[in-house]
Amino acid sequence: MSDALENQVGKPTPDGAVTDNEAVKDESGLRDDERAELDRLRAEVSEYRQGGGDDGSAAPPQPRRRRITWRSVVSFLLILIGCVLMPLSVVGVWAKNQVTNTDRYIATVTPLASDPGVQDAVADRITAEIFNYVDVAALTNQAVTVLANQGLPPAVATQLRGLAGPVTNAVQGFVRGKVGDVVASDAFKDAWVTANRVAHEQMVAALSGEGQGAVKVSEGTVSIDLGPFVAAAKQSLVQAGFNAAQRIPDIHPSFTLFASSDLAKAQTGYKLLEKVGTYLPFIALGLIALGVYVASGHRRALIGAGLGIAVSMVLLGAAIALARSAYLDRIPENVLSTTTAASVFDILVRFARAGLRMVLVVGLVIAAAAFFSGPSVTAVRTREGVKSATRWLRERGDKAGLRTGPVGSWVHHNLTVLRIAVVAIAALWFVFLDRPTGKDVLIISGVAVLVLLILEFLARPPHPEAAGTSGAA
Repeated sequence: MSDALENQVGKPTPDGAVTDNEAVKDESGLRDDERAELDRLRAEVSEYRQGGGDDGSAAPPQPRRRRITWRSVVSFLLILIGCVLMPLSVVGVWAKNQVTNTDRYIATVTPLASDPGVQDAVADRITAEIFNYVDVAALTNQAVTVLANQGLPPAVATQLRGLAGPVTNAVQGFVRGKVGDVVASDAFKDAWVTANRVAHEQMVAALSGEGQGAVKVSEGTVSIDLGPFVAAAKQSLVQAGFNAAQRIPDIHPSFTLFASSDLAKAQTGYKLLEKVGTYLPFIALGLIALGVYVASGHRRALIGAGLGIAVSMVLLGAAIALARSAYLDRIPENVLSTTTAASVFDILVRFARAGLRMVLVVGLVIAAAAFFSGPSVTAVRTREGVKSATRWLRERGDKAGLRTGPVGSWVHHNLTVLRIAVVAIAALWFVFLDRPTGKDVLIISGVAVLVLLILEFLARPPHPEAAGTSGAA
């Protein structure tokens, strides 16, 4: 700008006039007023270059235009693919555990023996099977005929034959009550666990559609053999004096656990999930970690990854709810009642739901931790608010005589190392849990935050006077 002004001296003006070259000029050939104007313009240029405005205040920073680089694109794609694979990972791990881990499978099906709807359905099924072999009405008429042949008056015999219906209903109620007691007993629960444990190897057949065993798959249904429970009910009835139960042969009725016309599709999807259930979680986590590493803004990418994981778990929960609704709409009423079918479905998928809730909470915790450790205005103000509150409590403690002495100085000196140790211990605590839930994640996070606040409270910076004295010494 100064060069341009200097070039204007002695040059023709736009209207053709010539500047006054006859006036008094300094050594550089500029007049006094021109030199003053040049100095003023140079000062303004210097202020603007240094970030100052016309009033001497700092000029507002110009917003930077974010450019989309290859790192941003690659990071976004990696995190997106990882978040898409997370729901499949949860379902794959759940399905694999039901097949390969007997204890997990038993933990899944054991509550079915205590569910009232399942108990009623099993009791009704066993009672109906018993009366397929014990015809109470026929037995009553046969007894009346024998009595009539032995001299029973015909009028009395006719009246007894009229009681065949009420007698049948009474006997059915008696048998149903006894069967219900058997089904509600601890013996039934133990037998249920034993039968399922023995049949666990056949669960592969229930999901792959191969083989026949205690757990059977046929025409879109998954059922369990009730033969051992019929035998237990038969023994109980005989002991109660109902000798007609001895007519019941060695039968093996089945109780349907799952029925759907889409079972073949579910089995096909299961075969795929069973193959990748071991490696898919590590692949998904690896892609997400790689996406965060590639990103130019690691913290921003970590926030996005945490929120993406949480959203994917919400979508998985919605998918399970839709699958439940579709299952209940398609199951025939003569197979399972709607209430019992809903109980069976909820019990069988409860570990999958617990897993998705756990992953959802982990995603939210990661996103929150990354956000509040960042440079945003909200994060900075939150941290300052916590520090101010901690400082206030520390001052009140000092006034009350609660001083930590050398411990406080040591904590202040090693505060960064202690923070890292707390986070590492919390992570190890979570990793070594057998079946962590969302509640466990919240508890671990809460304990970690509490310990960090305690460390912040204990940390005592050296007193200025003491620091000056030690420096002089």
